[in-house]
Amino acid sequence: MLVEGPRIILITGIMASGKSTVAQLLAERFEKSVHVRGDIFRRMIVNNRKEVHPDARSEELDQLRLRYRLAAHSAEAYHQAGFTVVVQDVVVGPMLHDFISYIRNRPFYVVVLCPNSTVVTFREAARSKKGYGVWSVEALDRVLRNETPRIGLWLDSSEMSPEETVNEIMARLQNEAVIS
Repeated sequence: MLVEGPRIILITGIMASGKSTVAQLLAERFEKSVHVRGDIFRRMIVNNRKEVHPDARSEELDQLRLRYRLAAHSAEAYHQAGFTVVVQDVVVGPMLHDFISYIRNRPFYVVVLCPNSTVVTFREAARSKKGYGVWSVEALDRVLRNETPRIGLWLDSSEMSPEETVNEIMARLQNEAVIS
């Protein structure tokens, strides 16, 4: 049975894995909820924004950690005000540990959307916004699958609709996604 009351849920995965759609639909399942889009904190930087490249240096990674801290702080503020918060962002590789360390409130859940790279490539081609440039789908997918700690609920949503994905998350959230 799902815990009642406010909680924080991180929806992560690579670009075009369905995070935005799934996070919005998931947030809509709760009576009092917020959808925090982590990328907004990156886009707020007007001058000297550093994009994360496959060979990112400390300056790029520092900005990425700042983005994660801002998203986590926002999530915690909404949570303390009684909201269930669904945070959506690309949090892959060892930095998943960093993001988790920024969240103090519990319950906290991590859901990793991991459709196969063929599906992600198709989704990327079909959408109006483009996320891939210096990264390829295959390269980011390798970081996800080979460098990201196996924490939380990993969900291959390749053959699922967004609604089916949310149903699966809701069914498995409490037992498989919870972070202590």
